[in-house]
Amino acid sequence: MLRSVLLVLVLSNAQPVAAQEVVTTDAGPARISQVVGDLDTPWAFGFLPGGAMLVTERPGRLLYIAADGSRHEIVGLPEIAARGQGGLLDLLIPLDFSRNREIFLTFSEPHGRTVGTAVLRARLSDDNRHLRNTSTIFRMSEFSDLERHFGSRLAEAPDRTLFVTIGERGDRPSAQDLQRHNGSIVHITRDGGPAPGNPDLGADTLPEIWSFGHRNPQGLAFDLNGQLWAIEHGARGGDELNRIRKGANYGWPVIAYGRHYSGLPIGEGTHKPGMEQPEFYWDPSIAPSGMTFYSGRLWPEWRGDLFVGSLKFDYISRLEGSPLREAEQIQTPQAGRVRDVREAPDGSLFFLSVDTGALYRITPAQ
Repeated sequence: MLRSVLLVLVLSNAQPVAAQEVVTTDAGPARISQVVGDLDTPWAFGFLPGGAMLVTERPGRLLYIAADGSRHEIVGLPEIAARGQGGLLDLLIPLDFSRNREIFLTFSEPHGRTVGTAVLRARLSDDNRHLRNTSTIFRMSEFSDLERHFGSRLAEAPDRTLFVTIGERGDRPSAQDLQRHNGSIVHITRDGGPAPGNPDLGADTLPEIWSFGHRNPQGLAFDLNGQLWAIEHGARGGDELNRIRKGANYGWPVIAYGRHYSGLPIGEGTHKPGMEQPEFYWDPSIAPSGMTFYSGRLWPEWRGDLFVGSLKFDYISRLEGSPLREAEQIQTPQAGRVRDVREAPDGSLFFLSVDTGALYRITPAQ
């Protein structure tokens, strides 16, 4: 649904210093302000104590954004295969960051001509300029020369273990192969091993796999009740929102909503015994990416709602209810292709735009 838009220019000494925009939402007018610009294909961001932030750029840069808006590049990353859809991807700042300054990053790791999804653990130096004690704690079981569908979202569980999404890398049947990590969500410790309590999926299956049958999950988050959810790209139609269950098979490429890009049908249809149904799906596809469940801190009426970025239609999708259904599309010319959406500690919403190369903040306009 198209939203009415009012542009506001903030002036200082007669010089424009920041463009703001007020958009109409179902919760009232909201102000969108640019926090930082001139980003090169941004992919993810996270909040540090004291108001600073970290931002990843897919070509292979990790940026420190100070509370005053100044920035610098953090050095110490490993070699990154920034090609195709790969590069430096997701970022997780754990809840206990202040204890040991540890962070986690996902990236496409090169190995000769091949590349695969990997997870890096590192300590951010006290001056916020270097990564120390870096270790690649996890890498997918099989690399390939395909340069797409890396997945790569991270989520921290209440017990401080990690969930990581891995796309099927363009090899569709591999999403049903439990001897490979392709097309799975893995559950690992902070050292990279299989987390306690992972499902027993049978002999010769990889012990890190929590769920499988995924295409390319690029959104991952816990709701306010501690339930894990994922969003994955469909092909031509059929982007899915899935409630993630231990040991469950989400069907790709046997069942799916949507069709192949050629127009041909996918697999055996939309249902099959033993395979999960999505809680919600988009058709046509919106190319969903980062997602966050909202606490209700600044907008009580949005408590528990899910916010999802669209890489195709230049808006943020808001889902509400039980089951979740799309209730609103927050549209703004500043959005462009929205790669990531997260809630800040103060309850404001932030989003990254690939097209404008900027990070934005959403607050109530009253």
